[in-house]
Amino acid sequence: MLIIGRPTTSAQRKYVIRTVAFMGGYAAIMMGLIFGAFDDIQGKPAAWLLAAAVTAPVAGQIWTTLAVMRDSDEFVRAVMAKQFILAAGVAMALFTGWGFAESFADAPHAEGWLIYPLFWGALGLIAPFVKSSN
Repeated sequence: MLIIGRPTTSAQRKYVIRTVAFMGGYAAIMMGLIFGAFDDIQGKPAAWLLAAAVTAPVAGQIWTTLAVMRDSDEFVRAVMAKQFILAAGVAMALFTGWGFAESFADAPHAEGWLIYPLFWGALGLIAPFVKSSN
């Protein structure tokens, strides 16, 4: 469930700590990219390592979210799973629709990594309305 305010359970505290750690790493790499720290390797084979390095915290955040579900009680786990699945479905449907619009309607290209913020945006919009595990 969407955690707003002070974490009250051990699972929520771990979630906050892990999120800060993973997103701190992500932000550090992205700041380096923004300020040109990696300009010399872009377009070279070493850029694959950079892509993996910026992807690792994203994977870590997804793991963190799944871990808070695993460590929560059955009700919270069920509600969070429902929110997660609905948000993933919405993000995939929207991104797929945009891809078809690129192919058939000359819509501007959307980078593949945009699926990640789209998912979290969908989760943020969906979570307040999904309060039941039914």
